[in-house]
Amino acid sequence: MSLDKVKNIVLVLSGKGGVGKSSITTQLALSLSLAGHSVGVLDIDLTGPSIPRLFGIESSKVTQAPGGWVPVPVHPANSESGIGSLRCMSLGFLLRERGDAVVWRGPKKTAMVRQFLSDVLWGECDYLLIDTPPGTSDEHISLAETLLKNALPGQVKGAVVVTTPQAVATADVKKELNFCVKTGIKVIGVVENMSGFVCPNCSECTNVFSSGGGKVMAQEFNVRFLGSVPIDPQFVMLVEAGRRPVYPTGTSVRGQDMASLTLEEAAADVKEAGQLVEKYKSCSLCPIFKDITSDIMAVVEGKLVEARDA
Repeated sequence: MSLDKVKNIVLVLSGKGGVGKSSITTQLALSLSLAGHSVGVLDIDLTGPSIPRLFGIESSKVTQAPGGWVPVPVHPANSESGIGSLRCMSLGFLLRERGDAVVWRGPKKTAMVRQFLSDVLWGECDYLLIDTPPGTSDEHISLAETLLKNALPGQVKGAVVVTTPQAVATADVKKELNFCVKTGIKVIGVVENMSGFVCPNCSECTNVFSSGGGKVMAQEFNVRFLGSVPIDPQFVMLVEAGRRPVYPTGTSVRGQDMASLTLEEAAADVKEAGQLVEKYKSCSLCPIFKDITSDIMAVVEGKLVEARDA
């Protein structure tokens, strides 16, 4: 199996669409890479593959090699800066055009998921993050069955479950937590996404969609609450336009000064291949995901840490 040299497999799940699973997966991957780990991202959202766009590598194509597919590189390892390598695999790389619709029945989806798990040549990899579609349908069942059958003992570390604060979202995400219980997948913790909106002018965070629903749900299911993640338009500009985030003077997130560039410098900062991980350091979400990633790594490594209330 192509996963033999992958040390840790982590699923990113949610029973609700539109909660930002792919955005969370992207930032977990960047944070793990910044921590010096080699990271792979497998996108099995077959009808809506967004990972290639989030990493700015939509035009890339998968290379066929003896024994399988070579994942698309996002950036190589850099020993001087302590950054680990990052690679991706997605159905989006196999489509002829970006807007092509994937109209497949269940059996073909199941076959594609199994092929992704068996034919992608990850090689040595510290973490493989698997970005999933919403719900508990064919892709999830195929993923769970294949991993539980073929993965090495202890290789699948569990799932990060993503929700938004509203009750209508947590009601659907609870079904995903029950899915994990029924399939024997450990829940590493819950991330509450879109918990507030960071104003691009004053950096004040407003609870547009309320806040705290994810934490309450985590307590109800007796699982770890990993943290709350606000909406930051600067992150959107980073992935869409390649512009390094810029904040008003005096902006501080968890003790880190975020005002690193002037507006003029940010406007002149052009999109460059392989620079996303460096630019992400200037994003207000980077310190938040550093803490979330630290907790995930502690769980994966078997260390006992207290759940955060952030």
